[in-house]
Amino acid sequence: MAIFTTSNVPISSLIEDIDMGKIGLPELQRPFVWPNVNVRDLFDSLYRGYPAGFLLFWKTGAEGGLKSIGTGPKQSVPELAIVDGQQRLTSLYAVVKGMEVLRSNFKKERIQIAFNPLSGRFDVADAAIKKDRAFIPDISVLWTPDFKAGAFRKAFLSQLKEIREISDDEEAAIEDAIDHLRNLPNYNFVALTLASSVDEETIAEVFVRINGKGKALNQADFIMTLMSVFWDEGRVELENFSLQATVPSEGQASPFNHFIKPSPDQMLRATVGLALKRARLANVYGALRGKDAATGVDNPDKREGQFALMREAQSAVLNLANWHHFLDALKLAGYRGQKMVSSEAAIIFSYVLYLIGIRDYGIDRTRMRQAIAEFYFMSAMTGRYTSSPETRFEADLAQVRDLGIESFIAKLREMCDTTLTNDYWEITLPSQLATSASRSPTLFAYQASLIMLDAPALFSPLKLAAMIDPAIKGSKASLEQHHLFPRAYLEGQGITDLKQINQIANFAPVEWPENIKIGKQPPAEYVPALDAQMTASERERVYSLHALPHLWWELPYDQFLVERRLRMAQVVRRAWEQLRGDAAIDAVAPPSVAELIAGGETGAVEFKSTLRINLHTGQPDEKMHLSALKTIAGFLNAKGGTLLIGVADDGEVLGIGADGFPNEDKMGLHLVNLIKDRIGEVFLPYVHPHFEDQEDERVLMVRCEPGPKAAFLKDGKEQRFFVRGGNATTELSGAGTTDYINHRFKP
Repeated sequence: MAIFTTSNVPISSLIEDIDMGKIGLPELQRPFVWPNVNVRDLFDSLYRGYPAGFLLFWKTGAEGGLKSIGTGPKQSVPELAIVDGQQRLTSLYAVVKGMEVLRSNFKKERIQIAFNPLSGRFDVADAAIKKDRAFIPDISVLWTPDFKAGAFRKAFLSQLKEIREISDDEEAAIEDAIDHLRNLPNYNFVALTLASSVDEETIAEVFVRINGKGKALNQADFIMTLMSVFWDEGRVELENFSLQATVPSEGQASPFNHFIKPSPDQMLRATVGLALKRARLANVYGALRGKDAATGVDNPDKREGQFALMREAQSAVLNLANWHHFLDALKLAGYRGQKMVSSEAAIIFSYVLYLIGIRDYGIDRTRMRQAIAEFYFMSAMTGRYTSSPETRFEADLAQVRDLGIESFIAKLREMCDTTLTNDYWEITLPSQLATSASRSPTLFAYQASLIMLDAPALFSPLKLAAMIDPAIKGSKASLEQHHLFPRAYLEGQGITDLKQINQIANFAPVEWPENIKIGKQPPAEYVPALDAQMTASERERVYSLHALPHLWWELPYDQFLVERRLRMAQVVRRAWEQLRGDAAIDAVAPPSVAELIAGGETGAVEFKSTLRINLHTGQPDEKMHLSALKTIAGFLNAKGGTLLIGVADDGEVLGIGADGFPNEDKMGLHLVNLIKDRIGEVFLPYVHPHFEDQEDERVLMVRCEPGPKAAFLKDGKEQRFFVRGGNATTELSGAGTTDYINHRFKP
């Protein structure tokens, strides 16, 4: 049996039905969000006779609970609810009737669309267009009840002739264009109408399927729409929280803060993470349908249980005491406001972990805040949730399920230690600081480090922590990032590339009056006088904190950048170690090379003598590359593990010398490029290579996390699939690969 009917409905009938209250808007969608240019484009399409999509209605069975956008005196209980096409219908009604719309900031606005009858061009009316006599500044006038077409055309032509000559053909074209636009309400929309027997869940399902093709519906918007169907009070709570977070409170508690103005869907992500231990917003849909988050099987009987979890979790998420105590963790990590936030996802996901700790494991709030301060600093600095954030956090959540109190804290710190290895501090971080991006996560981490270390601004007694206060706003910022080697000076030296001039390492925070005095002078002229004002102990501390080498102003610019990046990385490391304090003692330290070798090869450990050299021939051999990459792919596809390169099968330490790389950086880069080219760049964040000493030799240790998705190894023209099991790496093919992937990487 068909659940819908199809009909052609003119715009005039749609508007009349809205006025009469026959068409209403259910609480399925949010306030009018279209920008005015979209309204302009809609009228342009209708004027030209282009297709403008279809409208999806639902017969309500004449039950109440729907709000109407009509304002006529003959309001009645709506017979039809608009499910898809609200923005188009609202646009048409607002312009044709000259009515105001309610924007997402709860302010009312009249949408004024202008039209040039001679060129057939539509525009959003602005001050310039309103003064242009070639335009009808507001087309709403064409459909007013007292509109007189003849008098309007005569007046328009009279004004236009005052600024230019109009030929008889142009006059006729203008009259035709106005008449054509006046007849626009006769345009027929295709309307699909769902029967009144269709329940809300099916409506939501149809909504998803219709918007799953072509231009996909924004997932977050749909989830909020779905909540209006199943859990409207939950949606209202989220939207109220988000609205209140945008405005400073006056004498009462509110979610307002200086780090993030969260959207409703961001707070919903936190609810999903806490309630279902899932990162993907799509899991809300399954939960509202009663789908088991772990098995993926629909079970409507579970719906109430899922609702209970969601309601309880949302109560914790929106609890102001929890929210602000968590945000204090960001301050503990040295961050001071939105200008230092490069990833809002890192804030939301860290909040989830904080709530899991205090609610699910009953961990002391102060202890949990400390652990989250460490985790947030690590994740913000490394951009942990910048690429594929849901996938990354889904993997992180999997690591913290079903743990004890001590194990939960230890796991968070283990995740930090696995990421912030010695090679990260000495190789990765300095290279990431080689950027001119003004919103670099590593720049913000360096600034946060200066705050944690209680550093003053350069050549100033004032502390950065006191100067970077988002609550204080003056006519000019009290703190500026100053070019140590000024731009004008560098350009005079022939350095004109802004990416080189604006390197992070060429900036330092200074008190702005000093910045003005410094102006365009080269450092060799302005620094000695400032330097002479400091005592020896002050100079030592300030230059150490601001990562400046001795007599830095005498260094060639390119050498200065290299030297300072290395020192900046060490400043960040020092702040990190201070933040950790003695907490690292509680963490579970990863096994050393000696411990791994002593345990022999297992399902999580494998030895390889070399990375590229065949020890029998003494020549580079593609088989050696393939052997190492098979193991890495196998670990990614299983539960992770560690590959030791430079260790023979029997545990004898051979070292990495046989591979013949000029230095360790080259060898590490070679491995990274192999993984990127043969397995995929997306897996690089899950593979952590670094070098360690063992028996007077250097060994390359490659720690692998469980991968976020199936990792295939490119071997010539083939894509091969390996898994680690027992003490061996096994290749799967055909149905075996499909079955394994479905089981291992199920949503």
